[in-house]
Amino acid sequence: MNNKNNLSEAIRQRIKDLAKEKNLSIRKISILSGIPYSTISSFLIKRCSSLTVATLYKICEGLGVSIIDFFNDDLFN
Repeated sequence: MNNKNNLSEAIRQRIKDLAKEKNLSIRKISILSGIPYSTISSFLIKRCSSLTVATLYKICEGLGVSIIDFFNDDLFN
């Protein structure tokens, strides 16, 4: 697996972990972030291989975390 895939997998897992921690469904994150449900779900089920930084930033807003806090996790070490 290349570094891009490793990063995408870590981002997927972090979104899932934060959603679970905050008891938020993907649909609720979509509403809170203003990102279409299909965009988030396509990334999470690996139909789409990456997100733009702007999209990830908005997802972080929906999750109620800063982008710095998002990446401040052992998944990214």
